[in-house]
Amino acid sequence: MLLHFVFVINRDDLGLRDPEFEYVQEMAQFYKKWIKNVFSQDVDVQCDTMVTGKASILRRVDTSALLDDHRKRGADTIHFYLSHFRPLWTDCNCEGYYAPNFAMTLWQKPKDDDVFFLAEKNCTLVSHELAHLFLMQKKTKKHAEMVHDVWSQHIFNDLKFEHYGKNFEKTSGMPYFMTIDTATLR
Repeated sequence: MLLHFVFVINRDDLGLRDPEFEYVQEMAQFYKKWIKNVFSQDVDVQCDTMVTGKASILRRVDTSALLDDHRKRGADTIHFYLSHFRPLWTDCNCEGYYAPNFAMTLWQKPKDDDVFFLAEKNCTLVSHELAHLFLMQKKTKKHAEMVHDVWSQHIFNDLKFEHYGKNFEKTSGMPYFMTIDTATLR
């Protein structure tokens, strides 16, 4: 199974967001291991960019355009879009959306090359949507409620996100990657 991360950026940002894309590539390798450990699924990972340009309000890139891109790239592949815009509709209590073999999240741009910001604001959202996808694939009953219950605990009750170092191992030090707590998701 292929998990393909697509970093969606504006044409004006070409070359300016290379450090973020490097993080995305490292994050993809991290999630390959995380998915194996948490969901017992082997995945191959791939990353690339999707460049968007300015368009009129009626022709802006939106979730339906990403779904169309997903179908054109091959609906059997899991495409995960890290986008510069929010989905217009979501039933998640975060800035994400998922469907079979498709996910997207709002990817927030850091003010500088702040890896902690990328881990806390972006990597956690990716883990949220991946949890939905892989629990849905396993046909886990009430998977959406399970993921949202854990997410609510993170947001409102100070449940700590899982912290991982650059070596992909859990750490009590400064995290390089952060994920949703997986204790109840297995």
